[in-house]
Amino acid sequence: MFNSAKAQSANIHNDLFWNTKDGQPIYSQGGGIFKFNDPITGIKKYYWYGVHYRGADIYRNNPTASVKGASFQSVTCYSSTDLVNWTFEGDVLTPEELMKHGGGKTWVGRLGVAYIKELNKYAMFVQYGKGVLIATSNTPTERFVWYQHISMLAMIGTDNTGDQTVFTDEDNGKSYLIYSYGKGRNKLYVSEIGIKDGMVNLLDCTQVFQGESREGNCMFKYGGKNYMCASNIYGWDASLPYYLVANDIRGPYRPERSMLVMNGSADDYAHVTQTGFFVSVKGSKRETIIYCGDRWADFAGNGLGYNQWVPLSFDGAIPYFNSLDSWNINAETGEWNVTADNNYVKNGSFEADRRLVPMSHKPTQLQLTGWVTNAIEGNKISLDNTTSPVLNHLNSEEDRRIVIGEKSLCISDKVGFQRKVYQIIISSPFVMLEDGNYTLTAKVKNSAGFNQLEMYATSKGERFSFSIKEENTNWKTITLRDIKVKDGRVEIGFDAIGDANAFCYVDDIVLVKTK
Repeated sequence: MFNSAKAQSANIHNDLFWNTKDGQPIYSQGGGIFKFNDPITGIKKYYWYGVHYRGADIYRNNPTASVKGASFQSVTCYSSTDLVNWTFEGDVLTPEELMKHGGGKTWVGRLGVAYIKELNKYAMFVQYGKGVLIATSNTPTERFVWYQHISMLAMIGTDNTGDQTVFTDEDNGKSYLIYSYGKGRNKLYVSEIGIKDGMVNLLDCTQVFQGESREGNCMFKYGGKNYMCASNIYGWDASLPYYLVANDIRGPYRPERSMLVMNGSADDYAHVTQTGFFVSVKGSKRETIIYCGDRWADFAGNGLGYNQWVPLSFDGAIPYFNSLDSWNINAETGEWNVTADNNYVKNGSFEADRRLVPMSHKPTQLQLTGWVTNAIEGNKISLDNTTSPVLNHLNSEEDRRIVIGEKSLCISDKVGFQRKVYQIIISSPFVMLEDGNYTLTAKVKNSAGFNQLEMYATSKGERFSFSIKEENTNWKTITLRDIKVKDGRVEIGFDAIGDANAFCYVDDIVLVKTK
């Protein structure tokens, strides 16, 4: 049992850089959370392992920086009883340990830890160069030491995995490596972890899927069913989360050839993340599955925070992604709820968007993720860079000292135009947009040349608006208060009528309930 004295509702706030309970930065990417007994007290705790990259320090200290390096600093370990208040246990795998065995500058990435009961040891499985490194420790928090480096060639035909995580089935106590094919990543596999020929190793290999290329491979179990999850191949950018379902961990998984997109995730690419891992909170009142996404902001500059966690809901066996900015979890009961400071806008900083012309450096898009753009007058929005309006403005270093991330909304055209960009926010099947008063804020930078430029909100026929009357050569925060939301539905957006080449950049849109 977890320590009930500490297991009260605690807040998970996304879109921020997280700290330990004593205020130190949390650096943990591409890892997993596992439940082990504390070696001193015997109390079961959550242990969170992940990689600390040098770029994470740089970007956290200066989010204007363009950081692309993946310099490995350590594998970190944090512990918690409530999944919110974390204690730094130490760097449990270091470059010095790798160098003892000839390790040089190579990729150190996706990892997880399994308890090996036959040896009473803990085994870490790490993506390491051209293979998988197994390191072991006597406790969850001591230094892990090199055990063996295995090639996957005999099992799957490539030396390394595409991506990988460790999943432990709490029902049978067994742990598994969940991974993809090293080239193309169009095959997914499950291997049980255990003792083979007296050594910690992978006991078997079962291919469970072949189809589209996928990475960020991870798994959870709910209602007796196994959910194999993965992301698209978008580098460090965010992705839709995909999944397959099976009664047995080794399959057969359905659907057979094409993974399903998780409902609720499409409007902001899973809260601007890539699939990382899942945590099952089996409480006294309910079981909650937490999606733990990696936001590779230190590589892509796509927002604040490296870890974005949201609760899943279920309609029968169908999972639903609740894209929340702020919510509470009670690790004792398993219950969760949305908090008063939750931002209901999806993709409000426009970081979930991507270029539709793969080799182009121009951010041309047909549509903004989560938003609707109406070209009422002016050029039709198309992929033709010479005539179409650009929907994304790429933020300069100066911009990013004030606004979040690399991209902002751009309302403009090369001819006289009328544009409407809006988002309809409604209650989801599992999260209520409560009736009441709300406040809408945004940051804008705009030229002269507008006959009309308004931020607005409309609910049940009543319109609220803020008119931008002057040119703003620097970013300015605008606020629309006392928006009365009724019947769990509100439309927010911008109306613009402008001359040729007039522009308005918009970023960091926030809608919160005030009373």
